[in-house]
Amino acid sequence: MSPRIITLTVNPALDIACSAESVQHTHKIRTGDDHLDPGGGGINVARVLHELGGETLAVLMAGGVTGALVEELLDEAGVPRHTVPIRGRTRICFTVFERSTGLEYRFVPEGPSVTQRDWHGMLNALETLQGGWIVASGSLERGMPDDIYAWVARAARRREQRFVLDTSGPALSSALGSGIELIKPSLGELEKLVGRPLLDPAEQEAEARALVRGGAARLVAVTLGEAGAFVASEQGVIRMEAIPSSVRSAVGAGDSFTAAMTLSLARGDALEEALAWGVAAGTAAVVCAGTARVRKADVEAQYRRLKRPN
Repeated sequence: MSPRIITLTVNPALDIACSAESVQHTHKIRTGDDHLDPGGGGINVARVLHELGGETLAVLMAGGVTGALVEELLDEAGVPRHTVPIRGRTRICFTVFERSTGLEYRFVPEGPSVTQRDWHGMLNALETLQGGWIVASGSLERGMPDDIYAWVARAARRREQRFVLDTSGPALSSALGSGIELIKPSLGELEKLVGRPLLDPAEQEAEARALVRGGAARLVAVTLGEAGAFVASEQGVIRMEAIPSSVRSAVGAGDSFTAAMTLSLARGDALEEALAWGVAAGTAAVVCAGTARVRKADVEAQYRRLKRPN
């Protein structure tokens, strides 16, 4: 089986990020520190995998001039891609960092509508592409069935590929139990999945372990923001504290975590090691402006901080 990690983005985005001194209604807001990135969960994962030296292929459904610009930006970054064309225009997402408060405002459209022909084209494309792992990350485009990721998971299992999923809501719940290697919900997404708040760490871990025991996925990694992350498996739970840092942007941090953890697992590392690389990459992402703009040297530096704290 090829060591390549295929990423899937069914609802990509052209990500625009900037900063402003303050955000006020009605007034014209002057911005600076502008960034333009190819975005969407799987694309972010592929960009980080590429930066960390992993072999990857970004599969995306894209259309219109905005879709063409996403493709151009991926090509400029040297990230291999396979595009499934759609008739609709790829969405534009907009993030503003307010310097006076340190708050981040994120504007995320639903995205275009797609036809059955569009998403069948994506499924057919995946059947022809070689890779040992598939990472599906992000929301669904309108017109897709809620269980589309379950279809992808079952097909990956049939091809003996390991499947990683990072999504939320019905797209996540519909896919559980389909032969998934790893799911990566945030704490909020885990709470929505189980239907109740999980304020206590023991409760959080118990629910994640229940998902593993119930066959939802072999591994459940939960990101906790400033509280770090943990991963549940049949052997138990490994919890890791966050690395102290100043948050500049949270956009793409979860995808950076998923990318680094998956790459580590694909290379045969122990689960604790994979979790450490995930936390390091997530930290490297939040200290930077823009979407998942991590550098390998920064991830390695955060990893060293985690393993050998001052």
